[in-house]
Amino acid sequence: MGEQSHGPVLSFVVRHAWLSMRSAIETELAEFGLTSPRFATLMMIATSPGLSAAQVARSCGSTRQAANEMLTALEREGLITRSPHATDRRTHQLHITPLGTKRYEEALPAVLRREAALEEGLTPEQREAARTWMSAVTAASRQPPEK
Repeated sequence: MGEQSHGPVLSFVVRHAWLSMRSAIETELAEFGLTSPRFATLMMIATSPGLSAAQVARSCGSTRQAANEMLTALEREGLITRSPHATDRRTHQLHITPLGTKRYEEALPAVLRREAALEEGLTPEQREAARTWMSAVTAASRQPPEK
């Protein structure tokens, strides 16, 4: 059994892997003044301009209040902007600024290097299988359970 075995409960094994990976990535991101959620938010907004705070919260697995606090900090630092939605007065659209793009693009190679180092002991087939499995579990988790 591993260093910290969680028995047959796969979700705990995945959680432990995620927390370990997040810690390793956060070490890299600290140099850029980012955390994993802030980096993920910049990445999401860079690739999908116009997201709402609610969409960011869902994608980051946080509450809307926590996402808004993070977005306020990113906005204060000049990394993102919020603008009113064209058709929904209650919603703001998020956009990355040139400074936010620069910060994201500077941090991305460090994240990718660290992820590659974490996968070093795996074959290309194992890496692909892990990604396929994670994508399938993510998709299946969005479906209501069959009764």
